[in-house]
Amino acid sequence: MRSTSAVPELPASTEVLIVGAGPAGLTLAASLRQLGVDFVLIDRNTSVQPGSKAAAVQPRTLEYLERIGVSDTLVATGVRSPGFSLHDRERTLLRATFAELDTPFPYVSLVSQQTTEEHLLRRLLELGGTVHRDHRFIGFSTDFPGVSVTVAGPDGALQAISARYLVGCDGVRSAVRTAAGIGFPGQAHEQLFTIADVRLSAAGQELVAHDTTFFLSGAGMLLFSPLAGEQYRVVSPAPPGQTEPTPSDVQRLLTERGPQATVTEVIRASTYRVQERVAEQFRNGPVLLVGDAAHTHSPAGAQGMNTGIQDAGNLAWKLHAVLTGAAGDELLDSYHAERHPVAAEMVAFTALFAKMASVRDPVAARLRNGVLAAAASAPGATDWIATKLSELDVSYANGPACGLRVGDRVPPTVVPGRDLRWTLAVPETEDLPQQRRNLGVRHVPDLDEALLVRPDGYLFACGKPTELLDHLPTS
Repeated sequence: MRSTSAVPELPASTEVLIVGAGPAGLTLAASLRQLGVDFVLIDRNTSVQPGSKAAAVQPRTLEYLERIGVSDTLVATGVRSPGFSLHDRERTLLRATFAELDTPFPYVSLVSQQTTEEHLLRRLLELGGTVHRDHRFIGFSTDFPGVSVTVAGPDGALQAISARYLVGCDGVRSAVRTAAGIGFPGQAHEQLFTIADVRLSAAGQELVAHDTTFFLSGAGMLLFSPLAGEQYRVVSPAPPGQTEPTPSDVQRLLTERGPQATVTEVIRASTYRVQERVAEQFRNGPVLLVGDAAHTHSPAGAQGMNTGIQDAGNLAWKLHAVLTGAAGDELLDSYHAERHPVAAEMVAFTALFAKMASVRDPVAARLRNGVLAAAASAPGATDWIATKLSELDVSYANGPACGLRVGDRVPPTVVPGRDLRWTLAVPETEDLPQQRRNLGVRHVPDLDEALLVRPDGYLFACGKPTELLDHLPTS
């Protein structure tokens, strides 16, 4: 999907310059546009790129995307995956279901990253935003209180843009991160991974469920997910020496490691190298990092794109509050304080998961399988796994409790969130205060105190309604 028609020339200045129009950059741009923040979004590619790695949109991500008007169309496009399974070939070791999660989206939407980006782009265009394609970030210099950014256009001509904030959403090899001098510690694994989108024979389709499934075998692990259009995503460590997988290579992976299904077509296939890294800082003055520019990890657990989209949701309302004068610049420090621990934990979790799934020693594998089978029947174990994978467990709790803790996610089943306004949830026994701009006010049953909910769905404060309004950080 292209967005280059009728795109205006780059302005000389903007409030926020976003580099990179992947899922994180598009989410941030759509959010800022909805909030009324001036921004410029540039991307070095001429269109949305095919063949991207991510293929799962988790429940917590869908909750945020609902706030910017993307979830409904995205869910309609994808496959609803009701659970996550671990198999020892045909034997099910463990299955975690999303059906009991406290969310309007008790499933994973299995859809390619390309399709996710297309939906985000379409929404951005509907909101009146745009992407400046075929523009490259060259560098920046500090220009108090912001930055002066050099951008190369399609013809190579250089242009300087003044911006209050520069946000790098430009991926693992982030030029913004490098220019800002932000370290990216971690490791790159020698092991290549094969990623392929395939179609199966009719008989093969009957062998697979709608779950996202990890197959564990002595030959290596294999991640298998259904996609729309009767396609299936296959991710597995590539055999030594394999850099450009052929259809027979993909079939061999399924035969040795996964469901005993016959591949009838390989739509696309490639290899990539896994890195596990987290940026030392998500903020350095007027420069902020979002998505893969800030963290990268193993594909185990399908967390990366989701974490990047939620980075964008965390940052968008804070930029709006600062740029409208409703909060001081120091509010942006909380972006690093809240999201860096989430990313670090995610990288550690997916690394541990990948290590567990990659056990090859037969004795160790039998022990692992026994532990997983026992965990499947342990009270609360599969619920914990479902909550972890769905990212509904993410919390920034740091304050007093009022049923929920300040910083906890407020389930949309308690306080619905369908836009990027703040929400004041008031007990039914109290009068509703007067409406304010950028604030939704509603009665909610079974509350002891009023809740002030952030635009990204987390609890900001609790107490008396009038007291909460006095501290509302919005213009």
